[in-house]
Amino acid sequence: MKLEMSQKKIFLVLIALSTVSLLLHHGGHLNLTLEAFWLGCPSSTISSSQRSSGPAKHTSIAFLKTHKTASSTVQNILFRFAERNNLTVALPITTCDHQFCYPRPFSSHFVHPHTTPPDIITNHLRFSRAELRRLMPNNTKYITILREPGAMFESLFTYFNQYCLSFKRVPNGSLETFLDHPWRYYRPEEKDSMYARNTLTFDLGGDKDRPYSEVVGYANRFAAELERVFSLVMIAEYFDESLVLLRRLLSWDLDDVLYVSLNMRTPDSKSSLSSENTAKIRAWNTIDSVLYDYFNASLWRQLRALGLACVEREVLLLRQSRDRLVRSCFGGSLPPLRSAAQITNKELRPWQPSSKVAIVGYDLPVNVTQKGPIPPQDKCLKMIMPEVQYTRLLLRSESLRYRKRFPLRSYQQTSRSVGQVRAHRESPAPSLIPPPSDTMARSTKEALRLSQ
Repeated sequence: MKLEMSQKKIFLVLIALSTVSLLLHHGGHLNLTLEAFWLGCPSSTISSSQRSSGPAKHTSIAFLKTHKTASSTVQNILFRFAERNNLTVALPITTCDHQFCYPRPFSSHFVHPHTTPPDIITNHLRFSRAELRRLMPNNTKYITILREPGAMFESLFTYFNQYCLSFKRVPNGSLETFLDHPWRYYRPEEKDSMYARNTLTFDLGGDKDRPYSEVVGYANRFAAELERVFSLVMIAEYFDESLVLLRRLLSWDLDDVLYVSLNMRTPDSKSSLSSENTAKIRAWNTIDSVLYDYFNASLWRQLRALGLACVEREVLLLRQSRDRLVRSCFGGSLPPLRSAAQITNKELRPWQPSSKVAIVGYDLPVNVTQKGPIPPQDKCLKMIMPEVQYTRLLLRSESLRYRKRFPLRSYQQTSRSVGQVRAHRESPAPSLIPPPSDTMARSTKEALRLSQ
């Protein structure tokens, strides 16, 4: 009798294992609840099929987009989420270009009236909690991302060497020369000096040039203050692990955080850093270094609380899902990275900071059938669309939606926005370009059509 019962248990276990194996082999979207059962992980919705029983997705988000930290990739995730869920993204007025008049402290007057009231804000701005609280819903989650100061500063030095005078005046554009005597080239009050010292601190609204005697104490207080404001501080070096926390914080599906990396440099434009130069960078950017160390430790406390085995499994699921999406979009693998000059579709050409550094992007493969070339799906195009073009596309679509809802209010609000921005400027600003007409608001397919 006991033998018979034991055989039945073994049989049931084998059936369960076979079922799991079948699901893993045939399932397009793996079920995290099943994965959590085997790992003892905290359950969290991962696909739309589980959405009816899970918490509602959080849609009020302020992402503080920092410089050279993989923030463009996070922004792209948020842009696509907003479009899929018919949300409003706050976008800059035309006189601010694609940033909220950075490096000036953020003001709600910098937001295009056709993109209010917003659900999400993600374009570059200098953080002002008071102004963002005026603009965003009360339940907004504040999120940002940091990067290891050595790698980040090397990227900043290369990227802005023709814009930031502190970098431009360095002989032969040598990072080592700058690090040997930074005060010989750095001018705190100079235009674009925020790229040359404690850039993260500046972006987050802090004082990048705190006196040396006060810097450590100030940095620790500033980090604690930011921790009270931001629900999540992502770390670029642990991007996928950060996405696990982001997804759970916002109760999103796994598909909502799939991505491809954007705004990258060519390998030959990157410099390897010696340990000595890394130490010099961290000393020069002391406040940024304290912030990074503080929030890197915070990230790993959160990951350990979730369970590192659970995090590892979810990262694996994320990468598998991303690979499946890439295969469905591009026929196997991502399109090869190309320089802007090599990309035929102008909607996919990344902005180039100077002739001395090349930012690469993706060109589109054309799926050929018997009926001729067929452009990839809209969601695939958006995954590889650079920030500047995507911002313009969203502004066109949101302006059209606003004009249809409030035809009489449109011109009045646009005119008032111009006056408000001029009042904030030290010198007169050019007039705001009128919102696009219906004929200018092309459909997404037209805006993204392949160049002939």
